[in-house]
Amino acid sequence: MTSGNGNEVERMVISRVFDAPRELVWKAWTSPEHVMQWWGPHGFTSPVCRMDFRVGGKFLCCMRTPDGQEFWTGGEYHEIVPQEKIVFSMYFADAEGKRVDPATMGIAHEVIDELHDMVTFEDAGAGRTKLTYFGNEPMASARESGQLEGMNQSLEKLGEVIASLAGAR
Repeated sequence: MTSGNGNEVERMVISRVFDAPRELVWKAWTSPEHVMQWWGPHGFTSPVCRMDFRVGGKFLCCMRTPDGQEFWTGGEYHEIVPQEKIVFSMYFADAEGKRVDPATMGIAHEVIDELHDMVTFEDAGAGRTKLTYFGNEPMASARESGQLEGMNQSLEKLGEVIASLAGAR
């Protein structure tokens, strides 16, 4: 893919294999009560998550730092293929879901124009699922801004939620 100046840009991509079937991984990603358990890096909580999970529907999640600072993320679903793929826009927001320029919050965030976030769910054999998250920012920027580390930690927490769901079956 190319950036606005014509240069090739490596998109942020993270994959994880979870020891659970796709329907459980899907449930953990698409149910607000589960998202609230894993959204945000280690030590962060997610006290609010509202999802209108349908094409054209919107979502709004709050991520609270250990010292109580809140960061809101909003977005819209553009494509949903059950248990296979979700394509969505995601952006910094206020508590009402209105888009906020991350620079006003002191956050450097570079995006690849016209590129949406996406998550895919694939069978990985033996009842396991490969989840791949495709971000809408360049990998280099994601590394520098902390977005990559934050998403990696969120996916670690997602794994804990999935393990709990799998154990409850």
